[in-house]
Amino acid sequence: MFQQTQRKLTIQYSSLIMMFLVLFIVVVYTLLYIVILRDQHRELEQLTRQETRVISNYLAESARNELQGLGSQELVLAGVDQFFYYVTDTDGNFVMGSETVPPMRSQLFRLVSGWEPERNEIREESIKVTFDERRIGGREIEEQPKSDTVRLMIDGSPIFYNDQFVGMIYIGKDISFAYQLFHWLLIVLVSLTVLFAGVAVFISFMMSKKAMGPISSAFNRQKEFVGDASHELRTPLSVMLSSIDAIQMTDGVEADPFAQKLLRNMKSEVKRMTGLVSDLLVLARADSGGVERTSDHVDLREEAENVIESLLPHAKANGVSLGMEAPESLPVTGDRARLKQLMVILLDNAVKYSPDGGRASLQLTESGRHWTMKVTDEGIGIHPDDQPRIFDRFYRSDKSRTRTVGGHGLGLSIAKWIVDIHQGAISVESEPGKGSTFIVTIPKEKAAST
Repeated sequence: MFQQTQRKLTIQYSSLIMMFLVLFIVVVYTLLYIVILRDQHRELEQLTRQETRVISNYLAESARNELQGLGSQELVLAGVDQFFYYVTDTDGNFVMGSETVPPMRSQLFRLVSGWEPERNEIREESIKVTFDERRIGGREIEEQPKSDTVRLMIDGSPIFYNDQFVGMIYIGKDISFAYQLFHWLLIVLVSLTVLFAGVAVFISFMMSKKAMGPISSAFNRQKEFVGDASHELRTPLSVMLSSIDAIQMTDGVEADPFAQKLLRNMKSEVKRMTGLVSDLLVLARADSGGVERTSDHVDLREEAENVIESLLPHAKANGVSLGMEAPESLPVTGDRARLKQLMVILLDNAVKYSPDGGRASLQLTESGRHWTMKVTDEGIGIHPDDQPRIFDRFYRSDKSRTRTVGGHGLGLSIAKWIVDIHQGAISVESEPGKGSTFIVTIPKEKAAST
């Protein structure tokens, strides 16, 4: 139980740490992405304005009012990481330009042909550069793309002469390095996330272990107290029961109905307390691993018949009939005493919660490597909200009937423990007012753990 709780705490702590770590990484990555791209935008805009001024100044100095023939002049436009630039006239015809990969001119020109950008409008495009396009005349070009896929940031600006529109200039900037930087940054951040995930799990484990320390220590002391107290109470309760039996047999008491009634009530409560102490002792020893568990060859039908026979007086006193359905022989491997105790617990509950004139039954079946036990009653049933908790210690779904039917809420906890040590499963099917069916499934040849 404590290991499961510690695992849950570890998961919660590490999840919380990882959530903040992932949030931090997302914020850092997003900020870097925005800052770097915005910086590239600004550089491209500055480059576009600069080269637009160069052309405008040249037109003013040469007293030209058109761009045709500009390509034959000694006008050089170049910028850092500039992948291409093209100048077009008013009709969108190519006037002059340059590109890092000349064979790609037609493909690049199609990207900007007819494009009239809005104010501060910048496009991003991805293009494929083949091996042949990166070579000219069998030699490497000086400024070749760093990868087959090139990311371009493209800007465009109109050119005016004497307030008259004469053409457009388009500039494409290679920003592949920026996306390569984003790629490596993402790898580094993911690697750091994986690394810190391990650190977070370790830190969370140590924090949960430290948090569970006092609780585990207190629980161990409580288990020791329950075990010791239960063990010490058995002897005085046995003495009290023997003393009550002796008093009941004295001459003066036998003739006094009131005294007999008091003694019967005392005897009933002492027996109830003895049962409670016995159950507490079983659970305390089970928690500490101090219960001896055996592996016997058991004929379940034979044990079931003995249990039914022992419970007949109890069932008759409650006006409940008992029935059994089982094969002629059902050999299994397990702890004989515990399996018998399991049947007693479930059948006793069925009798307690069945109405006068009702019926409780036990059904044994086998299927493959498993055997199944079903205990059915016609009692008050269990509400769906209570069903997940009925195997908890001291939990009673109908607290108003506690004193009426007896018991102390430990029987089903012990039943589940017995099923668990046989590596089986126990469940309940119930509907309020229509009774309940407890279903136990256990491997046939699975011995109880030793």
